[in-house]
Amino acid sequence: MTLRFATFNLFQFCEPSFSYYTKKERFTQDEWQQKTTWIKEKITQMNCDVIGFQEVFSSKELEKLTKELGFNYFATVDKPRVNENKPNIYISTTLALASKYPIKKISEVKANGYSLKKYNFKGKFRFSRIPIKALIQFPNNLEITVYVNHFKSNRLNEFEYIFTKKDTLKMKKEKVKEALEKDYSPALKQRLCETSSLYYDFKRTKSPIICLCDLNDKEFSLSIDALTNRTYHEDLDKNFQLLHDAYYLYEKKIYNPHPEQKEIKRTPTSYYQSYGNVIDYIFVSKEFDKRYKNHLGKISSYEVFDNHLKDNKDGSLVQSDHALVICEITLNS
Repeated sequence: MTLRFATFNLFQFCEPSFSYYTKKERFTQDEWQQKTTWIKEKITQMNCDVIGFQEVFSSKELEKLTKELGFNYFATVDKPRVNENKPNIYISTTLALASKYPIKKISEVKANGYSLKKYNFKGKFRFSRIPIKALIQFPNNLEITVYVNHFKSNRLNEFEYIFTKKDTLKMKKEKVKEALEKDYSPALKQRLCETSSLYYDFKRTKSPIICLCDLNDKEFSLSIDALTNRTYHEDLDKNFQLLHDAYYLYEKKIYNPHPEQKEIKRTPTSYYQSYGNVIDYIFVSKEFDKRYKNHLGKISSYEVFDNHLKDNKDGSLVQSDHALVICEITLNS
């Protein structure tokens, strides 16, 4: 049996009777029809069992759309805030989860007090978007906890270090230490508080985990370490992953490779000033890592739907400015 999961940033999913952020930012009926038609086409093409959505303003419309496509179960945990003086203008987005299998339980993800103290976070903490944590019942009594996240963006373009595969965790921590202590990068501090809080929630979760997220940070970032790496939080001699990037658990095949090609270049999921970055991820627990002795299944496919970004890297409001990421798990027979 296979199960397919996806993360899908909808890029301002706001039905035309509302505006988002400012009065002029509003879809016409024709644009909304184009957008919802495109979303339906992509959901059908992805052929998934569970989808995590980001940038959701109009959750009722999204629930109706997904149920028309066979997703009988739908969850949100928050409502978008509106402008106090103009109640038809949304000023914050939410997350949503659609599933073809029953959602047994929705749980709250709380901020981790230790993490807030560690980063010297001042004021009242609130997740940029409240995470979804859903226990889903699959066939053969398999229960998986699915998280949907959308972490703090660097909207003000604050300086943040870019790391590579060669950079050690120790070096990354040392580089950002001053920026965190002196509040040079509030967005990074917020994001690390969010990802660290999720990490501690993962640790308490007893079932296998799938995490669908728009990380708003690049590959090899400290945010990924805070979200998945025990060594980031504990004094260990080597990296010990609590969750794994599903991309690296999928055995990719290279057909007719160039003699000097060492590895496949990862497909970007978002672009900034025409430069591609990977910021959308699917993380999985050890139960879906075939190297683990008691694994329940393996990653049998990892796909990035990005055709809509090839002609216009900035994306289109009637489509999306993110690629869609899909992960398939083949369960043990």
